[in-house]
Amino acid sequence: MTSITLSAPDDFEGFRGAARALIAADTPPAAVTWRVAGGDGDLFGGDAPPAGGAELRVPKAFPDLARRVICHSDPQRFALLHDILVALQARPKLLEDSADPRVRRLDEMAKAVGRDVHKMRAFVRFREVPDDSGEHYAAWFEPEHHIVRYNAGFFTRRFTTMRFSILTPELCLHWDGETASFSPGVTKAEAPDGDPIEATWKTYYASIFNPARLKIDAMTSEMPKKYWKNLPEAELIPDLIAGAAKRTRTMLDDGGVRPTGSLEGLRAEASACQRCDLWRPATQVVFGEGPADAALMLVGEQPGDQEDLAGRPFVGPAGQVLDAALAEAGIDRARAYVSNAVKHFKFEPRGKRRIHAKPDTGEITACRWWLDAERAALKPRIVVALGATAARGLTGKAVTISKVRGAPIAQPDGSELWITIHPSYLLRIEDPTQAAAERARFVEELKAVAARLG
Repeated sequence: MTSITLSAPDDFEGFRGAARALIAADTPPAAVTWRVAGGDGDLFGGDAPPAGGAELRVPKAFPDLARRVICHSDPQRFALLHDILVALQARPKLLEDSADPRVRRLDEMAKAVGRDVHKMRAFVRFREVPDDSGEHYAAWFEPEHHIVRYNAGFFTRRFTTMRFSILTPELCLHWDGETASFSPGVTKAEAPDGDPIEATWKTYYASIFNPARLKIDAMTSEMPKKYWKNLPEAELIPDLIAGAAKRTRTMLDDGGVRPTGSLEGLRAEASACQRCDLWRPATQVVFGEGPADAALMLVGEQPGDQEDLAGRPFVGPAGQVLDAALAEAGIDRARAYVSNAVKHFKFEPRGKRRIHAKPDTGEITACRWWLDAERAALKPRIVVALGATAARGLTGKAVTISKVRGAPIAQPDGSELWITIHPSYLLRIEDPTQAAAERARFVEELKAVAARLG
């Protein structure tokens, strides 16, 4: 019997190296015992992961799948992955066989880790705990799986300028503004308990609570009560639920069709949107931005990779094309409201890259609720749809851009809708002459919009 001891519960690199060596040595999975250093199964120690080994043949999706499964709390995860790796050498398409119980279990474990990752991102609440170096924030979370290291990149990208620590019973993440580090887990007693900002947050949370959209079963499914004790707003929920029916009747009596009339309120509410499944892999909601009294509203398709990380629309390559065209047309982007028909980044992972994937009709329809709400709150004089997805989101139907572009379309609310190409289209044209002609036409259409604005 071969015993392998990994350095940590989520030691992917150690597992990969050991698995390569074991498979190269033709050691069957049944003859291997996997342990984690310092774990209950490590009483008598074990062999360190062997070095070397042949390269393995695996589908492109397997490494990312394995990284997620390694984070699961099931002690049999290493044995399962080892078994799958051996089988993949003979059956390269094994992962496509949903009838194989090993593949089904692998998928279940990956989904469980994904849910835990999302819960950590959604339910971590930072509290201010100043130290000798200035502002510092800390949060307490109790994950079900070994996801702290896996999730570290999300938090350091999201809170880059903030010094913080996320404390858990197993492992703690620390960020000093430049470097991430880890330390052993702590107890709940060592976690912060409240700060002066929480009173303001509770007031804000109560003000944006939407009783008309309350679905208690769905809420407790997505936010299980075990997390409530770590959420300052959770103590408000029972009273808010109790008063939901009365508040809904009041809204209907007043003729209200939206939970809030402000763009800031909508933005806060949208941050927790799960109207379609795009929220699961995305980093965050990318809501619209711009003056609340903007006369011009520009609507694109969806955030791209850079927008998903930055949390702002049109900051990537297409945004640079748009900015240049707006400037040439005499339109100040800072005075326009810029948004997208779909608020989450839809993509296909290819190695370390995330490749844009076009939103489908269901996703556009689900997100139209937010687009209509933005438009109702903003009341722009002119709305410009950049591309077919934006046009569908604004009109509710498929639109052929070549048939309607370049001319105003009167809207029931008295505004005008203009439909044109998406700036990313210009980046995809390979012929320089055609690209120049299309860009010139795009700028002329924007100049026409500028003239209507006056």
